[in-house]
Amino acid sequence: MSARCPLHIVIVGSGPSGFYAAEALLRSGCDVRVDMIERLPNPYGLVRSGVAPDHPKLKQSISVYHGIAQDEYFSFFGNVAAGRDVSIAELQGRYHAVLLACGAHEDRPLTIPGIGLPGSHSATEFVGWYNGHPDFCDHAFDLSCETAVIIGQGNVAADVCRILAKPIDELRTSDIAEHALDALTASKIKEIFVIGRRGPAHAKFTAKELRELGSIAGATAHASAEECILNEESRIELEDRANFNAAKNVVLFDTFAEQVEGHGRKIRFRFCLSPVALLGLDRVEGVSFLRNRLEGPSFSQIARATDQIETIPCGLVLRSIGYRSVPIDGVPFDDTRGLVPNRAGRVTDGGKPVGGLYVTGWLKRGPTGIIGTNRADSIETVGNMLADAMELETKPGADALRSLLAKRGIRWVSYAEWLKIDAAEIERGRKKGKPREKFTRVDEMLAVLPSRA
Repeated sequence: MSARCPLHIVIVGSGPSGFYAAEALLRSGCDVRVDMIERLPNPYGLVRSGVAPDHPKLKQSISVYHGIAQDEYFSFFGNVAAGRDVSIAELQGRYHAVLLACGAHEDRPLTIPGIGLPGSHSATEFVGWYNGHPDFCDHAFDLSCETAVIIGQGNVAADVCRILAKPIDELRTSDIAEHALDALTASKIKEIFVIGRRGPAHAKFTAKELRELGSIAGATAHASAEECILNEESRIELEDRANFNAAKNVVLFDTFAEQVEGHGRKIRFRFCLSPVALLGLDRVEGVSFLRNRLEGPSFSQIARATDQIETIPCGLVLRSIGYRSVPIDGVPFDDTRGLVPNRAGRVTDGGKPVGGLYVTGWLKRGPTGIIGTNRADSIETVGNMLADAMELETKPGADALRSLLAKRGIRWVSYAEWLKIDAAEIERGRKKGKPREKFTRVDEMLAVLPSRA
């Protein structure tokens, strides 16, 4: 594009995939203007609201995103929701391309009897609650029981378990939300079950996360020695070099199985159990499981239910069985897979590309990978977008978006204004010996800023 007619791109979502896409666009050598809209006043997506507060190193990528946001051809529009404040069609009319990078922020459902009882929650809710996400600040978690059950064996389950099990003094100096710190201080939980439907060779923890669960001060990790016995198919799987992480996990589980019972909190790993009902009248009092057996060849084993039932009494159940994206008005959606249908980032409808509409991140590929996985994913999408952007008509971009938001009375937040909110959070935290104390409500964030004429 020429200087008189730059390429105007709008990115919907400000998490890792959105920022890596912006970086790829701004470094492409093309004459491009990148605008990013975000539903909340703050950027950074799950790096801010999903990474556990006791893992601050995982938030260091924010410094990279901050550098991207300093580019003169980048603009941030916080507190603007696609579908609520501006439609996808309206964005398409103002930009050469719309890039969807709004992730997978809904938990996969677990449809069993009793799932709606008080005391039953998704990990999404719990993580958002202790991280101060505005959507979850008013949630309540009753931690007065002695036993909690976490359904799922991935890194999010590990985060949830660790936050429940850690000594409270180790959380006081993190950026955990104050309301969560207060509740965890009063917690009576002594025992935490972390349960998977398949065997120890199929747990999805990274070995580093699992090892950390075995070294929490005042807590002891245990695994059932009987359930740690591997079948031949699982042993074959572990011989594959690509399965090195699973092999490390199995060694750790074997170590946990040899642990002597301690006096502090206990973390218990159980395998080959599938929940079939949550029990209780007015609130959760236990979970009923069916025991599974593994069937099928190596690398294709499935968990087949038997007729053996086991009940674990508990007062809190947190399900961590994965995430899924939600449909966006005006955008094709594959409800079965829980993502936007696409071909290497080009959104498709009925198998045919939708001109000017692209997707990246979890909305593109599903909730897989780590933070860094999104860079290559976004580079692929941006490469295809730029290959498509040849001779295009002039589009107004940010100027037209500002006019539309002003007309509708939408108080959008610029990146410079976000930095004022950021500074206020850091100052709030400094007074408490924390790296920051997050604002947990949108109106609190906006109150930091002067009114815009």
